[in-house]
Amino acid sequence: MDIDPWDAQMKALGSFIRSQRKLANLSLRQLAELTSLSNPYLSQIERGLHQPSVRVLRSLADALNLSAETLLAEAGLLDPSTKRAGPDASEPQQSVESVIRADGRLDDEQKAALLAVYRSMLRDQPTS
Repeated sequence: MDIDPWDAQMKALGSFIRSQRKLANLSLRQLAELTSLSNPYLSQIERGLHQPSVRVLRSLADALNLSAETLLAEAGLLDPSTKRAGPDASEPQQSVESVIRADGRLDDEQKAALLAVYRSMLRDQPTS
C-alpha cells in the first residue's frame, strides 16, 4: 500500500508545528489561545489529520514567531527555493532561525539555546 504524498506532507507539517511549539515552550492550550483556534483542531493539525488553511498557517506562524513563508513551504504550498521579490529580496533564502529549527542533528533544547543566543546578538546590534 502506497502512502499518499499529501498525507505524508501533512504529517511532516504537523510534526514541524509541534516541534516549533515545543521550542517556544508553549502547551497546545497556550497555542490555541494565541491563535484563537480550538485545542482539538490544533491537535489534529499536529497529528497530520487535518489540512490547515492559509489563514490558519499565518496565525500559527505569527504565534510561533516564524515567517508565514516558512510554514507555507513546510505545508508544500510554497517552493522553499524561491526567493521573494521586492524590498526583502536581499535577505538570505532561508533565515538563520529556520535553518536552526530544521537541523535534525540538534535536539529541542540545543535549538532553543542557539536561537536565544542568535536573537540576543541581533538585539545587541546598533541600528542603521
